[in-house]
Amino acid sequence: MHTAQVGDIPLLWLEPAGVQSSRHLVIWLTGFSGDKDSMLPYLEDLAQAGFVALSFDPLQHGDRRIETLEQLRERVRHNIRRWFWPILYQTACDVSTVLDWCTDHLQVAPACGVGGISMGGDIAVAAAGLDPRIAAVSAGIATPDWMRPGSFEPPGRPDNRAWVAYNAGNPLTHPERYRHCPALDFECGAEDQQVPADGATRFAALLADTYAPTPEGLQVRLHPDIAHQYTDDMWRNALVWFQTFLAD
Repeated sequence: MHTAQVGDIPLLWLEPAGVQSSRHLVIWLTGFSGDKDSMLPYLEDLAQAGFVALSFDPLQHGDRRIETLEQLRERVRHNIRRWFWPILYQTACDVSTVLDWCTDHLQVAPACGVGGISMGGDIAVAAAGLDPRIAAVSAGIATPDWMRPGSFEPPGRPDNRAWVAYNAGNPLTHPERYRHCPALDFECGAEDQQVPADGATRFAALLADTYAPTPEGLQVRLHPDIAHQYTDDMWRNALVWFQTFLAD
């Protein structure tokens, strides 16, 4: 296990098992209120599959927290749009900063993968629209629609700063950013009422023409009888997705 600091961003990564002809990086990100260290079991699986496996703390999470964990949860859940949207956008931008560092220090291949659980999946999808080096994404119980219509969580009211983050980062309103056709995998709970799966299905429909030459690179998988829970089946699908679209 290796650690480093890139500006204020703390990194944790594992080297791949065995000798690889190409060193492909996969960044795997936590859900809301988690941290990079809790992603270690996923990093171990990714490294065993042959990837340079890395996680980092999202803005205001883990070693970047500005308050207690309980205060973070209370603040964001009290007004999701005001506080959550800037976390999503800034962390999506942080992905590019981390990719720059990994290219310079870890000798990874130009094409990489990014994924995560819930908030981490939201960030991964947004990052893929901002950085064309991201060739594969697996987003678990996540959405490309930051408005999250139909969610049981009260959305709150955004301030001007939050609107700036939304307008700059929300994937659903920027389909043109996906013209490079990164392989997008959404693993959704069919019964998820916190992060409804219809955001992913609407996004896939919006991108259907863009992905017409490579339809296998756009997938929304609905898991029956699953609510907002990241399952072992979802994770197995994510591993196969990265192995398929980051192959040498």
